[in-house]
Amino acid sequence: MLKKTYLLYTISILLAGTAMAEEEPVDTTVWNKDPLGLETVVVTATRTPKALLDIPVVTRVITAEDIQRVDATNVKDMLQQEIPGLEFTYSMGQQVLNMGGYDGNNILFLVDGERMAGESMDNIDFSRLNLASIERIEIVKGAASTLYGSSAMGGVINIITKDPSDTWAANLNTRYEGATKEWRHGANADVSIGKVNSLTNFQMTDADALHLQGGEALPTYGSKSYNIKERLIWKLHDNVKLTGRAGYFFRERESGTVSHERYRDFNDGLKANWTINPLQDLEVAYSFDQYDKSDLNMLTHKDIRDYSNRQNIARALYNLHMPSWHSQLTAGGDYMNDYLLSYQFSDNQKHHSQNSYDAFVQWDYTPNTHWDLIGGLRYDYFSAAQKGMTTWKVAGMYKTGKHQFRASYASGFRAPSLKELYMDFFMGGIFMIYGNPDLKCETNHNFSLSWMNYGSISDNLKYCLTATGYYNFFSNYITTATIQKDGSYGQMYTNIADQQIAGADVTAQLHHHNGLGAKVSYAFTKNIVKKGQPDLTSARPHSLTWRFDYDHQFTKNYGLYVALSGRFLSAVDVTEYTSQELDEMGTTHYNGHTLWKLSLSQRFMKGINLNCAVDNLFNYQPKKYYANSPVTIGTTVTVGLSIDIDKFF
Repeated sequence: MLKKTYLLYTISILLAGTAMAEEEPVDTTVWNKDPLGLETVVVTATRTPKALLDIPVVTRVITAEDIQRVDATNVKDMLQQEIPGLEFTYSMGQQVLNMGGYDGNNILFLVDGERMAGESMDNIDFSRLNLASIERIEIVKGAASTLYGSSAMGGVINIITKDPSDTWAANLNTRYEGATKEWRHGANADVSIGKVNSLTNFQMTDADALHLQGGEALPTYGSKSYNIKERLIWKLHDNVKLTGRAGYFFRERESGTVSHERYRDFNDGLKANWTINPLQDLEVAYSFDQYDKSDLNMLTHKDIRDYSNRQNIARALYNLHMPSWHSQLTAGGDYMNDYLLSYQFSDNQKHHSQNSYDAFVQWDYTPNTHWDLIGGLRYDYFSAAQKGMTTWKVAGMYKTGKHQFRASYASGFRAPSLKELYMDFFMGGIFMIYGNPDLKCETNHNFSLSWMNYGSISDNLKYCLTATGYYNFFSNYITTATIQKDGSYGQMYTNIADQQIAGADVTAQLHHHNGLGAKVSYAFTKNIVKKGQPDLTSARPHSLTWRFDYDHQFTKNYGLYVALSGRFLSAVDVTEYTSQELDEMGTTHYNGHTLWKLSLSQRFMKGINLNCAVDNLFNYQPKKYYANSPVTIGTTVTVGLSIDIDKFF
């Protein structure tokens, strides 16, 4: 591995020397009008396009430029390096998310505004998400159910993919990561023929297992995966656009010598956008997503499917601009059929399904340049529980000079999943897990206050400071509780008592004309529980992320980007079961730790990017690998090469 790294690094130095010798220095004094990304247009917080500076709801954006600069290997690493208070851990070999005290089933992941089917340990399959095709990632913390319904109780992470170009483009890329000996190869093709634009993306990975000393409780497996996506945009008319998409994902995990676990997903969709007139537009869409799991017997070569989650979703969204009233009205509705086949149901009932319906309305009022007010209301109905849920929100923003003040209240909820309602499963031959048809919806009341100050310290130096405080009061939290049935211990899904989560986020950014930049973010999280009640969340009280970087285009054919980034996570005590029989719980202490990363990216002849990163610079390794330990075996090196073929023509 080190020989490969030194060889690539030597080649890059030789190329850099040649490029700098052949070209005169270029003029690098052109000021980026928006180096901090404050004018980025986003859609998640209001479901209508608005500049980041004009949204009353606090929104965090990770742009395509950030993705390239951070040099993350996957979405998980990208989010952890950019968002303090967000942490991925492992449970039973699966990735598990915690963001600000909320588990993965309370954070709604969307791709271009569409839900994703399938889950493991209450989290989606994050390996389905391909960084190469992402334009930006929008993060809205706090309850967002008024616009997105169930599972948006703790926030929404919307992954926006790239649109096809108006001409043509092509990219080839490869990457090698030393810790798992992972090879990742990818290709993108962009074609425009008349009024039709096509974007095709392909990625394959091959990774070995991590060998963790003393890590029997935290297994990691080798795997192979393939991911292909196609997106077509057809402009039927100046006012009408059709967008079609299709994708296929396959992953095989080497979970044992006798059997391998296989995961497949097929998704497609069709969306029509009609600009009725300059003041009105309508969007109608249908999406399908089916996520399957199966076990491949390595002796008989039989591939047996034992899990399938299928979602059919139809939705409509209407926008009406009313200039005379300084307002915009947004209204919409969704229908979803959710089908689940699972080996975890009882023998006489292998599958369950439910239908859900919703309707919502939002009023955006901007009386002048200082104020922006938003109010929204939504109603959801679920056939399995034969119950409905109403949510609402109000948010306001006041702007004066370089200062912005935001305040909001929003309610959120999560309906019990089919698994939580009907599960009947003998877990690992040790204990039973029972569903509970009488479960209530989890609910949340989210209050938020935010302040932003931005501007220029000098002609060459721009800054942005933000501070946000929030408070969440949630009820009927769904978790498993130990019960004794037929003389043995098991677990049943149940609603537990009310809890609160309070916290604060602070971010500071600087950007100098000469290419120097800095970004530091801090998050504080406090979970408040009643005396004698266990704290089942694993949120760390303090977390910090940072990035100090330098970007410069030395000549026409050579540019350099260097970044020193990292994150700090404080210690945390987590209440966990301490016996396989689940008859007692105890507290596990996880030490705080700091991880540093050095990234180097070199640009040659406009179309070639050579990347090298050294992760975990100071070789941190936990004393014990368990559910909330960082999955690292020490310092590792990653190298990558990306070629934009179209830029050579």
